[in-house]
Formats: sequence, C-alpha cells, structure tokens
Amino acid sequence: MNTRALDGEIITTRLDDTRAYDGVRTRRVLACAIDYLIIGLLLIPFGILVFFLGLLTFGIAWSLFGILAPLVAVVYVWNTLGGRDQATMGMRMMGIRLDRLDGRAIDGLTATVHTVLFWAGNVALTPLVLLVTLFSDRKRTLHDILLGTVVTRSDC
Repeated sequence: MNTRALDGEIITTRLDDTRAYDGVRTRRVLACAIDYLIIGLLLIPFGILVFFLGLLTFGIAWSLFGILAPLVAVVYVWNTLGGRDQATMGMRMMGIRLDRLDGRAIDGLTATVHTVLFWAGNVALTPLVLLVTLFSDRKRTLHDILLGTVVTRSDC
C-alpha cells in the first residue's frame, strides 16, 4: 500500500490529503464560467456550418439549431473531462480535475452523465446546488456524491 505520513497524519492516497480540496469550490465556479465561454465560442463555427447545411438541404438541416448547443457541449465534455487529463479546458486553467473515489479513470460516459446531472441540478436547484458543498465531505456536489466522484486540485 502506498502510505506516507504528512504532519502526523497517515495519507494513503492523494484523495485523503486535505490540501487537495483547498479552494476547489471557487476554482470550480470559475472553471464552469470559462467552459461556458469556450462552448459558446465553439458554437460559432458549428452554427455557420449548420446554416450552410440548411441552405443545401432547403432548410431541413436548420432543425439542428435546436440541439446544437447541448450537442457541442456533450462532445466537448466527452473529449475533455473524459480524456487523459480528466479535466475540461476551464478546469485545467483553474488547476482542478475530476477523480473517481474508486481510483479508476473518468471515461467519456461518466463525464457526460456527470455534466448532465450538473445541468439538471442547476435547473432544479439553482443556485442552491452549491450549498451541498458546504456540508459534504471533500466539498462534493450532489452529482459528485451520486456518481462517486470528487473534484481535486491537480497540483496536489
């Protein structure tokens, strides 16, 4: 087992280190804002593509505009949060990452379900969704608790 002593406390994994959670809540909110900005910028070229596809298909492809934003966001999350770094671009800029409590890597499906639960939680509980982090261990949100994940600092 990979154990070490830190300030008299036995640390078995990096998820047990309390320093991994310092400032995570603030970083998480800023990372979310950055990710929404990135997704918004990604919508511009895809919107232009759908516009021209609509011209070619006599307007049929314009029905894609209704699902374009969620589709771009899911593809973005699948490839970033479900990727090697286990963090979106905003999370990387803020120095945080998503970890599973069982130690396995975050895959694309888990990343997508995590994000969809986040969106659903915001629709139902905005801004109360962040209140759970004040009372939960490791500053976890409700969708983190449901999926067995935690957001930590990537520099710890």
